Amino acid sequence: MKTKIETRGDWLVTWDPEDPKKWDRKLAWHTLTITTVSLTLCFVAWFLPSAIVPKLNGLGFTFSQSQLYWMAAMPGLSGGLLRLIWMVLPPKIGTRKMVALTTLLLLLPILGWGFEVTNPDVPYWRLMGLAFLSGIGGGAFSGFMPSTSYFFAKRLQGTALGIQAGVGNFGVSLVQLLTPWLIGFGMFGFLGSQTMEFAGRSDVVVWYQDSALVYVPIVIAVAIWAYIGLKSVPVKANIKQQFDIFKNQDTWWMTILYIMTFGTFSGLSAQFGLLLANLYGQNNDNIVSGSGHTAELLITGYEVPDVINYVFLGPLVGAGARVLFSPLTDRMGGAIWTLISGIGTIGAIIFTIPTLKPDYSSAETLSGDFRQFLLGMLLIFFFTGIGNASTFKQMPMIFEPRQAGGVIGWTAAIAAFGPFLFGVGLTIMPATTFYWIGVVWAVACVVITWVRYARPGAPKPG
Repeated sequence: MKTKIETRGDWLVTWDPEDPKKWDRKLAWHTLTITTVSLTLCFVAWFLPSAIVPKLNGLGFTFSQSQLYWMAAMPGLSGGLLRLIWMVLPPKIGTRKMVALTTLLLLLPILGWGFEVTNPDVPYWRLMGLAFLSGIGGGAFSGFMPSTSYFFAKRLQGTALGIQAGVGNFGVSLVQLLTPWLIGFGMFGFLGSQTMEFAGRSDVVVWYQDSALVYVPIVIAVAIWAYIGLKSVPVKANIKQQFDIFKNQDTWWMTILYIMTFGTFSGLSAQFGLLLANLYGQNNDNIVSGSGHTAELLITGYEVPDVINYVFLGPLVGAGARVLFSPLTDRMGGAIWTLISGIGTIGAIIFTIPTLKPDYSSAETLSGDFRQFLLGMLLIFFFTGIGNASTFKQMPMIFEPRQAGGVIGWTAAIAAFGPFLFGVGLTIMPATTFYWIGVVWAVACVVITWVRYARPGAPKPG
């Protein structure tokens, strides 16, 4: 018979998810529900720039390709830095305060983008500041995931963390999928409208502020829900105790593996739209000459793809793979799926590389390259999504509970630099070179996974 779970203020007193008598299943899943909804909004805020930045010049802004890459990369830099802060918060302030306050902080970038996107004269540094604030949503991940792991037994952590991270990752697709639809309504018309210019098509009147401001009441409601409905697990550890994870070599191996999976997922999610526009779309001088009303298509018969019709697909596939494969990691172990993720990622990147130098000789060849590029990118998202699920199954199996939370937070923090590193990489070197670096990294990850975790008799199977 279960004993009653005692509480003291925000904190649970008698709580042990490994002991059925000291675990409340309903409370655990209720906590997962609230924090997952909040985490989804965090990803919406984090990747809001990825839905706005590729369209800024079409709205009357005049930024260079380099400036746009840097703007899309900035949330990755701030998200990674802020994760180093959020990773130590769960034992210090608890789940309830952390989730409620984090949700409210999302209002800063959301309100900022909602107002500033209506003004083409806004200085570049202000938009870069908003891009940095969007990283609050990325930082939250390193607090939310360790916090959730405290509520579930090891046998359920693959599924629970996979659901939370996977559904949370859907926030990327949500903001990118809803934006094209939301901007067609004048819900916040008091801020005025904008004219979007697109080569080969008629100009369209839009209300781009809707893409951000529509989330404001939802954020407020979820923050209140979190404050009312959440409790906190007393996993006490000071900063020094939390940092003893760095003495364990598996912390560093798992960091390398999670860079391959989530680092790639987040990096491509942030840069997918710009990469598509620069290789096959509006921003490529081999395809479109001029801009706005003077734009001219240079390849007869080629239909320029609109970024917003495709950019949500990659994150959707990656997030879906994370959710669907999480139960399999509980059943089969995480290491084997991390191995599959690495091998699949290698193949998907190599398949995509030829399309990073499109053939502009005819509409037919260019369209063929585009289809291969899109398929290759979706395969990369798919296999990294599997790895996102499997690595988060491995960590609770490899480390004791207190350390597992810290390792989850740390690896997530480093991998969150993905959007920044991808933005920098695509700015300073050819895309083909950058992708070949990705192949080398993935090969190293396959070797690490096999030797340390997946082979028969591995030192740390998980």
